Amino acid sequence: MTNRLSMIALFALLAAGAWAQSSPTYIPGTTYQKDNPNYPARNPFYFEGRIDWNLLNITQPANTWEFMQRGIYRQDDLEDDAGAIADYRQSFALNNLANKSCQLVTTAPPSTGQLDPPPCMFTVRLRLAGLLREEAPLEAIGFYQEALAIDPLRLGVHAAIAEAYVTMAGQATDASQVPALYQQAITEWKAELALSPVTPLQVQVTGDEANNAHVHWAMAEIYEKLGQPPDQMKELDLYLKATKWHSDTYPWRIKLAQKKMDKAQAADEAAKATRNHN
Repeated sequence: MTNRLSMIALFALLAAGAWAQSSPTYIPGTTYQKDNPNYPARNPFYFEGRIDWNLLNITQPANTWEFMQRGIYRQDDLEDDAGAIADYRQSFALNNLANKSCQLVTTAPPSTGQLDPPPCMFTVRLRLAGLLREEAPLEAIGFYQEALAIDPLRLGVHAAIAEAYVTMAGQATDASQVPALYQQAITEWKAELALSPVTPLQVQVTGDEANNAHVHWAMAEIYEKLGQPPDQMKELDLYLKATKWHSDTYPWRIKLAQKKMDKAQAADEAAKATRNHN
């Protein structure tokens, strides 16, 4: 049996070698599409995922996509945020709505698979915004909003904008600006929730009554800072419902939420008693 398997393996190896010698040179991205009439036309959109920079074998980036890929390499592998920001900015400069070097695609692309200018990329905007959110939150919001213009249904972007507004509130030198910044954060968190609503069918099938525990927790914290106990209790209740089936990344917050709920309820009752007394 062993000898038979060895002979099969040998024939397979010889056949593979003969095919390699007789087949034409394979050119990635060209040969296969040319030789296979069933292969679809080239996708005009950039590949937004990460590719190992070392496998790309690029000495110096030459276009928007290559600058983005080197930026990802610098950010993820080298932990060189400054270098990544520089590459992302260069990528953005070459893929920019303002100078018309990219476009928003809202209809099906032509059958030729060509778009001029090419589509705008969301990855470089999201990554650049993430690196700028603490030091330059307002600029980060601008990049997040461009990402939403490219992909309005992308989850997580509204929440990231909300967190940028919270950062701005924490950095504000004028206390009178803080409530308005918190309200803008709340508006963005509500927009995040609206992208994945809990439907009656979902409640019926799964028992879930709320989603996105992180957003409800964040909103409850803001309402606590704004001194709005009823709104805080509402969000804490939704947070607890959202964690009922899915827990939380930080499970210790579940018990803390109940304690905060009791404290908010006491504060609300005290406020009502004061109003009634007056």
